[in-house]
Amino acid sequence: MSGAADIGLGAGLATLVLATSLLEVGPPGPSGPLDLGAVALAAAAGAAVTFRRRFPATCLLAVNVITFAWFHFDYHGRLITLAPLIGCYTLAAYRGLRPGVAGGLLTAVVTVVTVRWALNGEWFGDQVFNGVPLEAAATALGAAVHYHRAFASGAREQAERIAEARSEQARRQAAEERLEIARELHDVFGHTMAAISVQAGVAVHVMHRKPEQASEALNTIKRISDEGLAEVQVLLGAMRSPDMRTATGGLAQLGKLLDTAGVAVELVVRGEDRTVPVAVDVAAFRIIQESLTNVRRHARASTVQVELNYGADQGEMLEIMVCDDGKPADAATTVGGHGIEGMRERSRKLGGTLIAGPRPEGGFEVRCALPTRKDTP
Repeated sequence: MSGAADIGLGAGLATLVLATSLLEVGPPGPSGPLDLGAVALAAAAGAAVTFRRRFPATCLLAVNVITFAWFHFDYHGRLITLAPLIGCYTLAAYRGLRPGVAGGLLTAVVTVVTVRWALNGEWFGDQVFNGVPLEAAATALGAAVHYHRAFASGAREQAERIAEARSEQARRQAAEERLEIARELHDVFGHTMAAISVQAGVAVHVMHRKPEQASEALNTIKRISDEGLAEVQVLLGAMRSPDMRTATGGLAQLGKLLDTAGVAVELVVRGEDRTVPVAVDVAAFRIIQESLTNVRRHARASTVQVELNYGADQGEMLEIMVCDDGKPADAATTVGGHGIEGMRERSRKLGGTLIAGPRPEGGFEVRCALPTRKDTP
């Protein structure tokens, strides 16, 4: 499209110059006859303008030479001076301010020389002061267009970078959400299956000797299964929610969790029990849940102590401790598993810390500290 426009501009310029020269209209000037030389010069000027975008410096140099030759051979019509103006504008618009200024200065020099030698005028007469400001204005306009295009291009590139960054952030967020969902499902299924396994073992053990206790164990299995299924449904529903954290439970359900732990649990709460950020609430619950699941799976413990310290670090931290009296060797086998790594990742994501390992006096211990400031994610 730009090529067709330049062809039209070049043809229009050549036609206009020849028509005004033939009809001798326009500003007064040389009055030489229109001949093949004038036609050739006008055609050359039109051809140079046609290629102005591809070769702006060459175009400007060519039209300056053509303009000087036009007046040197005394052809009528000053509209040939439109060609250098177009060249000044094009060079500044497509090459920037410095090349544009250089081209404008060259054109001004050619104008002065043409006026003095071809038109026998004064070095700095009215003809010079009429032509040079027009060339300066054309150069300034081209430079303004150049910087406007550069600014618009930079704005588009910046918008594209911002859009790409947002897209990348959305992909990372989606990946984090998938990881969070996988972690939640791991916790839910791990806790539920471990609890069911414990109760099923009780039922098998006492089925013939104490049927009523077996019936109670089976009822517990049903209740745990129903609760686990309901929690999974809540979690899957939360996948459609903008904030998954608000639908995954918290420390308010800790009592129910401890009742289904399958092992004697002692709960100790230190400091003033207070509301903590949702993310901390959910993470604390899941860390305790996963710790109890690991106890049932690996520790063979008879008792577990769960401690919540709301007053740690002047109330800016919530400390969690889960320790059991199982065998250290058995408990230590869980250190490399996904459960502890998932708990550690939960804690790290909130700016907290988690340490898990065997205790010297026996058993296994999980210690976690979570920040409870208002700016916690």
